[in-house]
Amino acid sequence: MPDSPVIARRQRWYWILQVVGWLFYAGLGLLLIRLFAMQIVIGWHLVAIQLAMALVLLLTSHALRAWIHWQQWKQLSFGALLWRLIVANGVAAVLSQAVLGTIIAFLIRPPASMGGLAGSAQFVGYILNTYVVLWLWTACYFGVYYLRRYQQAEVDRWKLQAAAREAEMRTLKAQINPHFLFNGLNNIRALVMEDPARARAMMTHLSDLLRYSIQLNGTEQVPLARELEIVEHYLQLEAMQLEERLRYTLDVDPAALTVPIPPMTLQLLVENAIKHGIAPRPEGGCVALTAQLAAGAQLHVAVRNTGHYHPPATGHSGVGLRNARERLALLFGPTATLTLTDDPNTPNQVVAHLRLPVASS
Repeated sequence: MPDSPVIARRQRWYWILQVVGWLFYAGLGLLLIRLFAMQIVIGWHLVAIQLAMALVLLLTSHALRAWIHWQQWKQLSFGALLWRLIVANGVAAVLSQAVLGTIIAFLIRPPASMGGLAGSAQFVGYILNTYVVLWLWTACYFGVYYLRRYQQAEVDRWKLQAAAREAEMRTLKAQINPHFLFNGLNNIRALVMEDPARARAMMTHLSDLLRYSIQLNGTEQVPLARELEIVEHYLQLEAMQLEERLRYTLDVDPAALTVPIPPMTLQLLVENAIKHGIAPRPEGGCVALTAQLAAGAQLHVAVRNTGHYHPPATGHSGVGLRNARERLALLFGPTATLTLTDDPNTPNQVVAHLRLPVASS
């Protein structure tokens, strides 16, 4: 339901349009008399008749509106509404002309030079004219109502889509957080018996990572600089386990540090590079992360690691990458891409390439 300020604004505009519209109709009547009946002198009697007609039609149309609301005709089908309006407009036209005739006869009392009171034929003509005018008013009234209802339906549809999108985003994040947690706990478990001190240090890093993940659970995007902090935490965490088998470099354009990206996205790419590229190799390897602003208002992030890319079987793609792609699609649509392939320029190297649009300020 609309709130009180909206209702008050609509009521105010309704009365403004009512008064201005019917006064315009009265003025139009005087203009037509001046153009096509120049023998009639426009005196105060004629002006009073036109003003009385405007007042009566204003009250008649308002009473018709009240009747429509009371009978809840806005909820009817077109066919059921049509025959009701045919009858209602006819009754309203007859009653309004009866009231207007009474006002003219007993209050205004035009002189004989103006033709006196209307005869029966003229009275019927006035009723038909009023009937047409009331139909025009009714068409405008229902036209505005249906237009406003259509606009509200569009707003509701967008709200539902936004709510569904937010729910989907939360579902994807809820999947990503446990995925990351389990990997970290498995790493710590492997070191608990071998090196308790190092396991405690890893637990400290892991708690920082989880705090970041939980705090940003309701956030769609964070600055790249903030995401890089968590990536460095993760790399230090992995370096404790892999030792000299893991080498890494970070090369980031300072101008790109403020660009917003979905949280945990870079961490996921680095995690995959280590898990599938570095960890299985006895000699280890290198992980290199680069980020720079490119032409066309895009952020290009590349995570390269030693190894070869082995595409998963159809329908068995990793949960993390699949969710990351779905999050990117929800946030940016087709303007964001995430690819994972062998590097065409460097042998024995896999590259994950992330492209994001840079929002203008």
